[in-house]
Amino acid sequence: MRIATFALTFVLLLAISPAAKPKAQEKTKTMNVKRITPILFVEDVEPCVKFWVDRFGFQKTAEVPDGSTLAFAMLQKGNLELMYQSYASADKDVTTISQQVRKGPTFLYVEVDNLDETISAIQGQEVVMPVRNTFYGSKEIGIRDPAGHYVTFAQFQAQP
Repeated sequence: MRIATFALTFVLLLAISPAAKPKAQEKTKTMNVKRITPILFVEDVEPCVKFWVDRFGFQKTAEVPDGSTLAFAMLQKGNLELMYQSYASADKDVTTISQQVRKGPTFLYVEVDNLDETISAIQGQEVVMPVRNTFYGSKEIGIRDPAGHYVTFAQFQAQP
């Protein structure tokens, strides 16, 4: 988990670092990306909605029912957005890749202002990475969400 988290962080830092862009890429005109929103595939959408709404103050901004359950839900807090879709819905919606969505958990890296508040909010969730201080300047904790996806919460220390 530590290597995966560091690798993901390193890749993200390279992607946003001006020094990391090759000269050829600087000349290429690219489209403007306005948002990237993860879609997490799960057996049951409802427990995940409850997790983010009750513990972190997200709002459910859209939902697609499937009988007595949810097939899909969109959650938002400020400019942050997260989506959950059920496996059953994927079977109906994206049949050509529906088996691929079951292949593994997703890993989210979430920066927060106050890790202590986050730790209070995640009480009762399975901790997969105890609180640690990293060499890249963050204090982190990793948990599994109700569907088994891994979420690392990180607070970066103030720079002197």
